[in-house]
This record gives sequence, C-alpha cells and structure tokens, in this order.
Amino acid sequence: MSTKAAAFRALHDGPGAFILPNPWDVGTARILASLGFPALATTSAGMAFSRGVLEGQTSPEDTLAHCASIVGATPLPVSADLEKGFGDSPESAAETMRAAAGIGLAGGSLEDHTGRTEAPIYDFTLAVERITAAVEARNALPEDFVLTARCENFLWGRPDLDDTIRRLQAFEAAGADVLYAPGLPHLHAVRIVCSAVGKPVNVVIGIGAARFTAAELAEAGVRRISIGSTLARLAYGSFARAAREMRTSGTFELATTAMGFAELESFFAPPAV
Repeated sequence: MSTKAAAFRALHDGPGAFILPNPWDVGTARILASLGFPALATTSAGMAFSRGVLEGQTSPEDTLAHCASIVGATPLPVSADLEKGFGDSPESAAETMRAAAGIGLAGGSLEDHTGRTEAPIYDFTLAVERITAAVEARNALPEDFVLTARCENFLWGRPDLDDTIRRLQAFEAAGADVLYAPGLPHLHAVRIVCSAVGKPVNVVIGIGAARFTAAELAEAGVRRISIGSTLARLAYGSFARAAREMRTSGTFELATTAMGFAELESFFAPPAV
C-alpha cells in the first residue's frame, strides 16, 4: 500500500470529519496544501470551467491529464471526480479505476448519473453492476485505492431519499469504500443516510440551499466534507463581478480586495532547504 493511499484511507477512520477541498488547477492545489489540508480532490466542474467548456464535456484523456497535474502539484493524496467514468458499461467503470490508479490517484468517485437529461440516472441494476466492476478492478490493483460511489438522485430531479439509501446500501454491499449523495436537503436527511450505511459518508457543501458546519456534519455521522465546484465558482464569480464593474462603471474598486502580490507568491515559493 502506498504512503499516499494509506494516508488517505486512514483519514476516513475519524474521529470526526475531515475537509477535502477541491482545487481546479496546480496553483489552487498548492495554496490548499500550504494551508494544511490533509488531502485534495479534483472537481469536474472546476476543471471544465478552466477550459471554457460545460461540465461533462471534457474527454477522458483530458480529465486524466488534469488529474495527473493535481497529483503532481503537491505531496498530498488526491481523489478524483471521475463523473460516470469512461462510458456506461461495467467494463468502462473497471477501466476507469485502472487508469485513475495508474496516474497516482489515491482514490476516485463514480456516479450513477448517465449524462443524459432524458434519463439522468442509471437503472438500479446497471448502477450496481458498474460499482461491482469498479470494486473488482480496484481489488486487483497493486496498491490501495479508495472508491467513492455516488448516488445523484437529488441533483437530477429525483429527491427520493428511500431510493438514494437503497442505492448507497447496494454500493456498500458491492464493496465501495465511501458513499456520497450530493444535494441532501437538510441535516436530518444527512443523519438518516449516515445511520443507514456502515461505510464513511461524504457530504458536499455548496450544492443547493442547505448550509452545514463541519461540527454539525461530524455530529450527524459524516466522515468527509468536500466542496465540489464551490471554490471555483467563488473565484469565477469574483472575477466576473470585477470585470462587470470595469465594463459598466469604469471604476476599479476590485483592486481593493485583490490579494497582495507578496502573499500570493508566498504560496508558491519553493520550500527552504
């Protein structure tokens, strides 16, 4: 078991919940690492925005190259947002695991969202078969790899907590290491999910209106807290507001809140020998 993979798995053992922030490029990865976070995760949306395309429109090759750049940016373990993987079949899910581990990732997530608006969620049986195949591929790897299985119901017009729990329980039985249902609407739902499964649960902050503190989530049974695209959207939102100010009013108040050059460079300075 590699040092990174072992460290990443150990974080899920508690106590409490750890925050897994989501950089979208090498610079943001290095900032987060310098601030003391113990691990990082990629964001598929943040990656897409940095390329000027819609989420889900990045090729597998570009996704892996992006993930490799984040892996190489810091010494921290990295988990990847792999969306649905390289395709719809169980075989493609397995190939996604092998490819992800091959670039040095300590973990990755697979979701049951099809990418098709007319039928956004995989049939239950196929969804479970995909996770089963991913687990089998994970088990055959030479080193450990933390597999997160995602149920996307609440993001795609299916706010069915019972079906969400049914899927997460099936993913757990198939061998997934972490369970994740983005978009849970309130803390009570989080508690129900955590009590319904025996594996660590990830909750994302910034999707929907619900806002929780790390302490509240830990008390509810959550082990891992991710940020998804929230940091990227915060940065792009600030950029767009500043650009609109310049364009519409010709003023430059934006400069008063910009980070100082010296502080920004301090994140990227090579470590002292």
